[in-house]
Amino acid sequence: MRHTNGGWRRGLYRSRRGMVLGVCRGLAEHLDFPVFWMRVIFVVVALLTSVLPAVVVYFIAALLMKPEPVIPFETESDREFYDSYTTSRSLAIHRLKRTFESLDRRIRRMESIVTSRDFNWDERLKQ
Repeated sequence: MRHTNGGWRRGLYRSRRGMVLGVCRGLAEHLDFPVFWMRVIFVVVALLTSVLPAVVVYFIAALLMKPEPVIPFETESDREFYDSYTTSRSLAIHRLKRTFESLDRRIRRMESIVTSRDFNWDERLKQ
């Protein structure tokens, strides 16, 4: 895991700034390798393998790699949520629903304490 562009970055992602589907740029960024040389290596491999196998592998990689997040990760939990969302949207929605239900319970508990008859505002304000 490394810290780049103001956010957490771990894993292999297709770059949104790539020339064709962002595979070479994503791989280069993941390996901390110059994009130019990654593309040169791809072209050389494509020429040595009669182009078609390299192009097929490139498109398979594009299908398997997750797209780079639009906003950089701030925390490890942001990265985990993004990975869970790109892997299983229903799991991510379930996780969000659980989080909001927990927040709702906490707010209801606070409201019940503040609005109860036993809550003494005068003592609270004096403290």
